[in-house]
Amino acid sequence: MTQAPSQTSPETGLEDPRALTIPNVERVLDELRPYLMADGGNVEIVEIDGPVVKVRLQGACGSCPSSTMTLKMGIERKLREAIPEVSEVIQVL
Repeated sequence: MTQAPSQTSPETGLEDPRALTIPNVERVLDELRPYLMADGGNVEIVEIDGPVVKVRLQGACGSCPSSTMTLKMGIERKLREAIPEVSEVIQVL
């Protein structure tokens, strides 16, 4: 798993919540996980490759016919709103 360099605010010393980092992506995914888990699935970060976040859909989400819609209209949309640097979210197996 690769991680983008930490981007901290010089004023506060805290990480910018809009920076493309694994902790920030996890924070956004944590908001979505209850919905995925309600349907028997989950999502994990595999890698951040430049502006592309690679994820693995787990459980029922991995084989669901609607997984592409979940990935693009749910996970990718939410990540792009929270972290503008994200250009795409792709599923890896």
